[in-house]
Amino acid sequence: MKLPVNPRVGSLAVAAVLAASFTWVSAQQRGGTAVAIDRDDIGGGVTSSNGPEAGVWVIAETTDLPTKFARMVVTDDQGRYLLPDLPTANYQVFVRGYGLVDSARVAAKPGQQLDLKAVVAPDGRAAAQVYPANYWLSLLEIPKGEHSDKDVVLETKACFSCHQVGSRATRELSNGSYASTLDAWDHHVMMGPNGANMGAVFKRLGAQRKAFADWTDRIAAGAYPEAPPRPIGVERNLVISMWDWALPTSRRSDAAGTDERSPTLNANGLIYGAIQTSDILAVLDPRENRTTEIKLPSNGPVLDANTPSSPTWGDEKIWQRQADPRSVAMDGKGRVWVTARNRAPQQQPAFCKDGSTNKFAKYFAMPGPSARQIELYDPKTKQFTSIDSCFAADHNQFDDHDALVFGQDNAIGWVDTATFDKTHDAAASQGWCPGVVDTNGDGKITEWTEPKQPIDPKKDHRIEFGCYSIGISPTDGSVWCSGIGHDDTTLVRIERGANPPLSCKAEVYEPPPSKIPLPYSGGVAIDSNGVVWQNWRGVHEVLSFDRRKCKVLNGPTATGQQCPEGWTAYTKPGPTFKGAADYLSTDMLYLTNIDHHDALGLGKDVLVAGDFNADSFFVLMPQNGQMKTLTLRVPYPLGFSARHAAGRIDDPKAGWKGRGLWSSYSMYTPWHQEGGKGARPKVVKFQVRPNPLAK
Repeated sequence: MKLPVNPRVGSLAVAAVLAASFTWVSAQQRGGTAVAIDRDDIGGGVTSSNGPEAGVWVIAETTDLPTKFARMVVTDDQGRYLLPDLPTANYQVFVRGYGLVDSARVAAKPGQQLDLKAVVAPDGRAAAQVYPANYWLSLLEIPKGEHSDKDVVLETKACFSCHQVGSRATRELSNGSYASTLDAWDHHVMMGPNGANMGAVFKRLGAQRKAFADWTDRIAAGAYPEAPPRPIGVERNLVISMWDWALPTSRRSDAAGTDERSPTLNANGLIYGAIQTSDILAVLDPRENRTTEIKLPSNGPVLDANTPSSPTWGDEKIWQRQADPRSVAMDGKGRVWVTARNRAPQQQPAFCKDGSTNKFAKYFAMPGPSARQIELYDPKTKQFTSIDSCFAADHNQFDDHDALVFGQDNAIGWVDTATFDKTHDAAASQGWCPGVVDTNGDGKITEWTEPKQPIDPKKDHRIEFGCYSIGISPTDGSVWCSGIGHDDTTLVRIERGANPPLSCKAEVYEPPPSKIPLPYSGGVAIDSNGVVWQNWRGVHEVLSFDRRKCKVLNGPTATGQQCPEGWTAYTKPGPTFKGAADYLSTDMLYLTNIDHHDALGLGKDVLVAGDFNADSFFVLMPQNGQMKTLTLRVPYPLGFSARHAAGRIDDPKAGWKGRGLWSSYSMYTPWHQEGGKGARPKVVKFQVRPNPLAK
């Protein structure tokens, strides 16, 4: 039986087919730039006076949506591009690339074929205006003097923890009415909400700080750096989506949108960011392209009440805060755990201290002070619950038993979330372990010597260690710690055992000195084989440590250097300081992340480390038994500075479109990024498609 045809439906279907055909045919007729697009894509070709431009970025930006939004892609080897799945809006589209100056912005809408004209830079200095900060910093020549080259570089990299060095805001310093450029630098670093700390770092360089004045003088006279390489190969498959969030004065953010143990949890749901200076959770709804802020409660003291005047913000107390939130994680119920101050650091609970009946305090008291505690936010009830902690809560990770584990100096701590849900008792729900090494080799921890005491072969030995970054091994549940001190070279493993704290046991490892010519450890993460990956802030290196290769795990000689065979070094490409040794890089890797679930689209166990001074992620990708390196660059706005990365899978059946790696602009100074005062921090989603034209 023949069904009747609705003439309106039929005509619409024919029109849709004709429109799609016309789009494809018209692209073919223009020649050389044929790109098949859907109704929500923009595609075409990019050419300049030199012909097709391969490996340049095409950026589409709009302010029509509830928050400012941009999507960016890279051209293929024929100069073609495709911006996929754009939200309905009016866009401004332009081309940015190394060797070019930004093209004029062209108005466009999704569903449009758009060929773009790139503009070749008239000279090297004009081209360099879009180079990352680390390339500009490579013009700084390290002077000889009181401090070694290594010490000068380490002091310089101390600045990277807050903001890039080499960005326009730091390299173009007007001396105004000052007697010299050095005088201008001495005044400049003392200004703003972090002026006291900046000034102290700068003055430690003594007479050698004049290198910064010479650097800015040379740039003012016309100096510019060599060009970075354009994206190649897989780097051209990257799709970047970006939303404004938080406030123009918001510094530092970490983001969470799923339980990292179960990456499909909260699929397509809200992304939460802990915004340190604004006392807020920033929230992105990626479906609605909308951002909001949730105020964190706190009974903590007011911080940064008095700060030096800022050249950007004057006397406005832009960082006055109480909660001071730092890190964020999502549990298996979709609740959000935030490290934040909910009391004064000195108000340490009695159950943490000597004299308490708490078994952890009796074993190893934690008298405080502890800088941050924990806030639990339930999106269903929109309520916060405060949890006091003996340990200073910061970076954290969930284990397989629903304990949220934290690192701090000389100890790890945890909150058993299942116990807290049952009891709402902070004391009964948390525990901690010091780091005690089994130096007598009997397989257990009993009596120990303290860190400043010599090792007694008949006793165990407690160590001092940093635990700024923390990782949990998926193979045995052990906790691994990395510090961030200039002289820190340690990697510490803590086994909690069946009956902590009595069953807690530590191991300490250090790489051979030849592996790290410059100390300063950083982030840590662990792959599915239990191999530990640690990045180094001093040098542009990532080291892997495979404990399975160790011949010695404990005993009198197990004090750090007992397993040189476990370490392998991988060097990140990038510029160095002018005339300096090749290990004195102008980059700094921050935290280390392992993509266990292939959320990024490059395969499982890919390592991703934020390259803070280079607008990028450094990627180590296992491939046929070897490691391939990639750079995933954020071209716009200049100033991308990632501290973290978190993967989420929204639809495991949707290929690359259902996956993404989330991060954020996380400088202390969002006004340093391209756009200046008023620019807001960004939350960023990275996706890798099969090829540069995949829809």
